[in-house]
Parts: sequence; structure tokens; C-alpha cells
Amino acid sequence: MTDLSQFDPNSVGNPNNNIFGLPFSEEDARLVILPIPWEVTVSYNAGTARAPEHVFKASLQVDLFDPEFKDAWKQGFFMRHCDKKILMKSDYLRKEAELYINFISEGEEISDNKFMCKALKEVNAGSLFLNEWVYEQTKDLLDSGKLVGLLGGDHSTPLGFFRAIAEKHSDFGILQIDAHCDLRKAYENFNYSHASIMYNALEEIPQLTKLVQVGIRDYCEEEWDYIANSNYRVVTYFDKEIKERQFEGQTWQIIAKEMVEHLPQAVYISFDIDGLDPKLCPHTGTPVQGGFETEQLFYLFKLVLQSGRKIIGFDLNEVGVSHDEWDENVGARCLFKLCSMLVSSNPV
Repeated sequence: MTDLSQFDPNSVGNPNNNIFGLPFSEEDARLVILPIPWEVTVSYNAGTARAPEHVFKASLQVDLFDPEFKDAWKQGFFMRHCDKKILMKSDYLRKEAELYINFISEGEEISDNKFMCKALKEVNAGSLFLNEWVYEQTKDLLDSGKLVGLLGGDHSTPLGFFRAIAEKHSDFGILQIDAHCDLRKAYENFNYSHASIMYNALEEIPQLTKLVQVGIRDYCEEEWDYIANSNYRVVTYFDKEIKERQFEGQTWQIIAKEMVEHLPQAVYISFDIDGLDPKLCPHTGTPVQGGFETEQLFYLFKLVLQSGRKIIGFDLNEVGVSHDEWDENVGARCLFKLCSMLVSSNPV
């Protein structure tokens, strides 16, 4: 057990400690954050592969006192070091993917170019490797009794975690916060694109019985058709429709409670930070106007808890890296709230 008798939670965050300046080891922590420095298939701005280390630094500015989840941190939050081999593999494959994306964006036929065929094959193989790596890491943590959260990286990163979660829960739902549906099949011919994460989850994980998407405002006809033909396995709350309902007098409480009612008992939160208003995450990979304030989403998560449902895991992805650490600061505060909610939802 970690001795907290000499730890002052009101003092400045100690950079020699772990995430949020907390003095826990992985062994003593109840919740372990797995950083995934990966952004191979991002289709616009890069940088999120290096978000975990920047969020770690910004987390030292987060006050530990949260009156809603008082002392949740005392159960122990710990973040592993980024795996440098994963980051190096991401950097290499990202260059391959960029060349390939630029090539196809000009209307070129990849079958006529052996180098591009090789690049595509390498990227898809790398994504399979990453999925298996995440599965193995998270499975080991879950098997050892840890609560687990992921910190990306792009939004392709949690698929292996979904698989590990599915082995523990025969019926679970994902509450997805996002500006995008991520329901494209092999976007840009990348089988495990960040824009395909929810399509792959639904196709590969039968235990995932419900996907509730919140804040969607940038999507294609293929995704629209997938939702329409999902037999309500996918329930999507488009940003435009949410705001129109509010313009016409409905409260966020009414809409948020309706969202929660679609979810099964076990709930996984997949939080793409571009679901927020871009003023809060201007350097995320694919920002879109619209979106939420953080407190709106924290309120939605609180309603999940108040409904008696259990949060079983989370990922936080697509945090950008900025010169003033604004994105990372917002990301760190979202991460702390998610950690507090996960431990509070799973009483010892």
C-alpha cells in the first residue's frame, strides 16, 4: 500500500511522481492508464502520438480536489511510460501513410505503383500489430484486477482494448463522444483507420450490443446508411439535432437522460476530444465547428453513474500537441474526470 501520510494533495504537483503528481506505483494503483503513442492513419493534422507525454506534464497542474468524486484519486491512478518502440513504429509508418494518402488523393491508381502497394501493406500490417499489442497489454491488466483507461494517440488505438473488455463482459455498450461517426469501412484502404474504429468494433465484437454516438457533425453517406441499417444497434445523436432540440426548449438534462437510456448495464466511454468545441482542442487532428463544453459531457457521464450503470473502461484520444499546452491541459482535466468516474463506478 502507498503511504500517503507525507503526501500533500494541496501542494504543487511533483514531477518526480506519476500522473497528476500522484505517488502511486503500478502495483499499488487501482487504475492504470496505458498510453498509446500511435497516429499512423490520421488523415489531417498529426501530433497526437506525442500527446500522452504532454498530457502527463500538463496533469501536474490539475487540482486533485473534486467535490463530486472526493478522494477518488486515493484509490491510485498510475500511467505507464510510453513504449518507445511503438512510437518509433508509428513515426515510420506515418511517413509511409502520408505518401500513400497524397498519392491516392491525386487520383492515382495504386496497383500501378509497387511502392504504394508496399506502403499500404506495411500500414495494414502495422495496425494489426498494434491491435494485438493493445489487446495483450489490456488483457494482462484486466486479468490482474486493474481498472484500465487508454490515452492515445489517434482513435484507432482502442480496438484491442474492446476485445479484452468483451472477454469480461458478454453484453456491453460504447458511449462515443466524437465529431465523426468513425463508421467508414477501410477508410483510404487502411483496414484499421482511425475513421473506421467503430465499424471494426461492430463487425468484429459481437458482445458490443449498442453504440451510442454523441456530438456527430461530420460524416459521409456510407456512414449514414450504416446507422440506418443497424437495427438500432447504433444510435446517433447528431450535433445539429441536439442543438435544434435545445433551441426549441428541451433541456440538456432531458436529452442526456434519453441518451443514457439507450445504453446497456455495462458502459465503455470512448472519448475523441474533437467531440468538444474546437476552442477547447484547436490542435486535434480533425477539428469541426460545433461540439460541447466539458461540463456538458461530464454531466452526461454523471447521469450514466446515477442510472446505476457501470463504467467498465475508457479511452481518451486525438488530443493535440500545442506550443502553449492548451490542448494538453484540457486533455489532462478530461482524463482526471474519467479516472475519477471509473473508480467511483467500481466500488471496492
